[in-house]
Amino acid sequence: MKSCGVSLAAAAAAASTASFGDEEKKMAAGKASGQSEEDFASLTAEERELLSGLDSRLFGFLRLHEDGARTKALLLKAVGCYESLILKAEGKVESDFFCQLGHFNLLLEDYPKALSAYQRYYSLQSDYWKNAAFLYGLGLVYFHYNAFQWAIKAFREVLYVDPSFCRAKEIHLRLGLMFKVNTDFESSLKHFQLALVDCNPCTLSNAEIRFHIAHLYETQRKYHSAKEAYEQLLQTENLPAQVKATVLQQLGWMHHTVDQLGDKATKENYAIQCLQKSLEADPNSGQSWYFLGRCYSSIGKVQDAFISYRQSIDKSEASADTWCSIGVLYQQQNQPMDALQAYICAVQLDHGHAAAWMDLGTLYESCNQSQDAIKCYLNATRSKNCSNTSALAARIKYLQNTLDAWSTGHTVSHPPVQQQVHSWCLTPQKLQHLEQLRANRNNLNPAQKLMLEQLESQFVLMQQQQQTGVAQVRSTGIANGPTADSSLPTNSVSGQQPQVALTRVPNITQHGIRPTCPGQPMANGPFPAGSVPCSTARTLGSTDTILIGNNHITGSGSNGNVPYLQRNALTLPHNRTNLTSSAEEPWKKQLSNSTQGLHKGQSSHLAGPNSERPLSSTGPSQHLQAAGTGIQNQNGHSTMPSNSVTQGAALNHLPSHTATSGGQQGITLTKESKPSGNTSAVPDTNRHSGETPNSTASVEGLPNHVHQVTADAVSSPSHGDSKSPGLLSSDNPQLSALLMGKANNNVGTGTCDKVNNIHPTVHTKTENSVASSPSSAISTATPSPKSTEQTTTNSVTSLNSPHSGHAVNGDALEDSQSPIKTDPPLIGHKPNSQIIPSMSVSIYPSSAEVLKACRNLGKNGLSNSSILLDKCPPPRPPPPPHPPLPKDKLNPPTPSIYLENKRDAFFPPLHQFCTNPNNPVTVIRGLAGALKLDLGLFSTKTLVEANNEHLVEVRTQLLQPSDENWDPTGTKKIWRCESSKSQTTIAKYAQYQASSFQESLKEENEKKSHHKDHSDNESTSSDNSGRRKGPFKTIKFGTNIDLSDDRKWKLQLHELTKLPAFVRVVSAGNLLSHVGHTILGMNTVQLYMKVPGSRTPGHQENNNFCSVNINIGPGDCEWFVVPENYWGIMNDFCERNNMNFLMGSWWPNLEDLYEANVPVYRFIQRPGDLVWINAGTVHWVQAIGWCNNIAWNVGPLTACQYKLAVERYEWNKLQSVKSIVPMVHLSWNIARNIKVSDPKLFEMIKYCLLRTLKQCQTLREALIAAGKEIVWHERTKEEPAHYCSICEVEVFNLLYVTNESNSRKTYIVHCLDCARKISGNLENFVVLEQYKMEDLMQVYDQFTLAPPLPSSLS
Repeated sequence: MKSCGVSLAAAAAAASTASFGDEEKKMAAGKASGQSEEDFASLTAEERELLSGLDSRLFGFLRLHEDGARTKALLLKAVGCYESLILKAEGKVESDFFCQLGHFNLLLEDYPKALSAYQRYYSLQSDYWKNAAFLYGLGLVYFHYNAFQWAIKAFREVLYVDPSFCRAKEIHLRLGLMFKVNTDFESSLKHFQLALVDCNPCTLSNAEIRFHIAHLYETQRKYHSAKEAYEQLLQTENLPAQVKATVLQQLGWMHHTVDQLGDKATKENYAIQCLQKSLEADPNSGQSWYFLGRCYSSIGKVQDAFISYRQSIDKSEASADTWCSIGVLYQQQNQPMDALQAYICAVQLDHGHAAAWMDLGTLYESCNQSQDAIKCYLNATRSKNCSNTSALAARIKYLQNTLDAWSTGHTVSHPPVQQQVHSWCLTPQKLQHLEQLRANRNNLNPAQKLMLEQLESQFVLMQQQQQTGVAQVRSTGIANGPTADSSLPTNSVSGQQPQVALTRVPNITQHGIRPTCPGQPMANGPFPAGSVPCSTARTLGSTDTILIGNNHITGSGSNGNVPYLQRNALTLPHNRTNLTSSAEEPWKKQLSNSTQGLHKGQSSHLAGPNSERPLSSTGPSQHLQAAGTGIQNQNGHSTMPSNSVTQGAALNHLPSHTATSGGQQGITLTKESKPSGNTSAVPDTNRHSGETPNSTASVEGLPNHVHQVTADAVSSPSHGDSKSPGLLSSDNPQLSALLMGKANNNVGTGTCDKVNNIHPTVHTKTENSVASSPSSAISTATPSPKSTEQTTTNSVTSLNSPHSGHAVNGDALEDSQSPIKTDPPLIGHKPNSQIIPSMSVSIYPSSAEVLKACRNLGKNGLSNSSILLDKCPPPRPPPPPHPPLPKDKLNPPTPSIYLENKRDAFFPPLHQFCTNPNNPVTVIRGLAGALKLDLGLFSTKTLVEANNEHLVEVRTQLLQPSDENWDPTGTKKIWRCESSKSQTTIAKYAQYQASSFQESLKEENEKKSHHKDHSDNESTSSDNSGRRKGPFKTIKFGTNIDLSDDRKWKLQLHELTKLPAFVRVVSAGNLLSHVGHTILGMNTVQLYMKVPGSRTPGHQENNNFCSVNINIGPGDCEWFVVPENYWGIMNDFCERNNMNFLMGSWWPNLEDLYEANVPVYRFIQRPGDLVWINAGTVHWVQAIGWCNNIAWNVGPLTACQYKLAVERYEWNKLQSVKSIVPMVHLSWNIARNIKVSDPKLFEMIKYCLLRTLKQCQTLREALIAAGKEIVWHERTKEEPAHYCSICEVEVFNLLYVTNESNSRKTYIVHCLDCARKISGNLENFVVLEQYKMEDLMQVYDQFTLAPPLPSSLS
């Protein structure tokens, strides 16, 4: 920035010039005060030269805690000099100064300061998005704080602006871990696989990445795939002992808990073998010993189980899970007093251990102590993870009624058994009375004082007896008692008689407790497999829930091995409540060796310190935790400033002083801002018997890791005022003030000064707004992300853009979506000429001039495609329209046109009306009648007669009201709309459709004679506004039936040629007709066969193309439509509901939309009606009756359609989603085939041609200069466009195929960046060229603006 008082260049001039980091532009020289220069000059020329090579890309690779003492000292000195200079210059220094300061603090693992410095750089540097090292460092800081939403955005933008980034493998690894925690399993797998194929160095070994992939399968309940992946991993040569132990642990536990893997005897035998082998590799794993004990218990080997549990306690310190399981064993052996002691140990270690409370209640109930049983059951129900709350509530009610009956109808209040209670054993009522008397000791009358003395003497006697009992337990040789250092409750009775009344367990308060797993223990039986371990999962947050095995290696990681996983973060002891378990210590040790990956620490390697559940157990969250925080310290150092907290703070990844900003956001993975105890976004994975305890981790935990840190500085994202994660916690208040200082100038009013603006995301109130993070904001040059402060808690405004709707980077609002970028086959169009980035080559020069201008670019080599062309900012969702619509305008009337005859259908204004961007949807009523279309050709009967064996994709769904979407239990409204996929034939689905209709008729008749059955009305809009009662009826929806084969469907396809040209499947004015090959469902017809309630979840069409849908009948469909300019808000809602907007299955909650001022068009489509969905419109549909529909996409030849298609092409690239429409390939075909008269459309297409022409030429020259032969490989007729087989981006003209693939003629294509990740110098690749440069030059030159047509096409 030129306005800075002190420039980095001037400061450096005091010694010798040195380049700082990888900033691309030189900083202007400025005049610094003599004192400032002296401060900076205290760094020698050699030191400055060393510092110039240190930035975020070295994070995880610098061994500052081992042999890097000199580097660490240099970094500390540099930070001191920089901070001093900033203070003296009153913050008026070059923006790059802050970026470097952020890098240095990151390498020192001083995350609060790193975040503050990065925020300052972000607020000062308008084109910060060009700095990949900055984005990467920012992503690492967010990742450290578990702010996954923002970390994902930052990392994605790094890959977008620099696909060949040297730490791409690290990014893919972290993205895989974060998506795993967020339950976006497809994205997680994709990123893990991308990390696996990259040959660049990484902080995790490929074996560890493969472990994560196997665990991901397990988390998805794809047990056979997981088993195969684990077993293949075990075959790897030189597999590190820690990884081997973890894999065997996971494999063993999975066999114990999953029924699908075989009969019980075989599974248990295999599980025991695996766990024993795991212990051979790592004898100190408390988790493996615990699992082994569970396995022995399940087959009745009680003594072996006790021994294993004892070993677990010895190895992993206190564990609520282990004590609970010991209690179950004692209870099975009819030793109630020993069981009592074990359960009390469990609940004292983890006050929220639902399973222990339930078992304790069952124990009291078996001894006829109903009052105590009720209290235990109540404590169990307070655990948010308790899965059988309704059953417990019923039991509590029954016991209460029984007690009431005794008190009113019987003189004896206790059953006979109670009389066996020793005189020294105080009843629960007496204990309560004792507590009351003690509390009022100073106000007692003589009689009460006497009573107090008697009760206290009895209490002392009772304690003595209990101590005796404890001593007896400890003295027994069985590994059953608590370890020497574990404290048993003093109130347990020593008596051995099974019938003895048990003393009431202390009333453990539930405040603040994080419940553990809701497993449903069986009072007499081995703990359900999943229940116990849950506790661990609990803290992790629902995310883990997904993890399957009780412990699936904590998150994977608890890998302590994830080199950078933070030790603390990772493994939480089983008893989650106490955040200070010693389990952390081992972590620290492990991390110190993290370079190797899953190192063995005392803890159980990946699984987390000793008692941690193995990755799986807390699964993702832990993982993440582990991963999340861990990864952060890639260094593997065990000491992280923020983590090196003692055990007490253990669970918090953040040091007590760090500011966590949105940490919680990232953390509360699936829940919006509340760390609700709700278990996970993922369905409880087997919780009971076959469950994995970790399966139920609740969401609560994660957030704590982060937010405990700075209570005041950071507010939960759920509140409108969440602050930035980066509150400076600098020791120097003056410096802090400066660093945070003038950031506010760029910020919109209302933002808190404390927060520096960095990722807008941070500042935004909307926990998930898309644009909110700098990363996302990246595309915007708007100075302040804070401007979004105005938004309400749920607001969707995009953080990066001011409400005023300024264009990003100066573009008009409509173009704010980012132009196509220039990566290797990239389109780079900008909608208006004004927005076209200034370049050395004008958009109108001839092809010869273009190639001449590019002539020397290839000499720079293939290192980075960004050298080829101007960089474009990453795309981002549009901000909400401003001003917001008033509430009475949120249900606008749907544009509808009624046709009476054929002439109406072909009237030109109809085309213009439908394609008008102001009309998001148009319903053309009576189309079939006006054109005399024979819709009977698409009826179920005709389809069966034509091709009864034709394949149908079936989606099994829940029958629900069309305007509501409930979770499977019917207790709360959600956005996630799950369905399972299968296949059948038209004939079989037709049979189902008919039987469904018959069944409905039967139900209707029964309903008339009996009570009304609510399920009958579920397909129509709801009349019950309150809670819905599950379970819902399941239905099957026949979808994506391909009608592209004109030999099979000749009559049907011919009938559609009667339609007006603008809605036909094939026409000259349809962009999709110029792709040159088939794209199923887009430029071909698809059929949908429905029963009432069949749902097409919310979506935009592929690449934002228009859509045509005709209802064949006989029933109706209900549609919900949201205009395209609100898709950013819809995306935000999906993020905050832990859904993937592009690839997920979601059904919007209308109440949420209306609250956010989103208009919703709602209408009924009757048989014969055609629905035209305009470009980019968001929509979702539900069948009201039994009907069939046909649909396809069209691309009107308009600037709006092309612009939205290109913007989505770029957004897909940013999101790592494949664009089904190859826009670069299509743009060249349009230039060959169509005369374009619209200046805006022409300009955008020409710009795309220009960028790809420049890219092809530059790459060719670079390849030739590198001595790489380019082989001619001419395209064949109807050859599809090519995509990279790894990252799925479009690859145009120059195809990179492996030597093996080329020799076999299989031609598996790679993009340049992926090819170079596999083979740095492309030695294993052949480069194929599909177009001659002369041909491309000719197409480019001949594509000129045509004169306007006299009238628009119809």
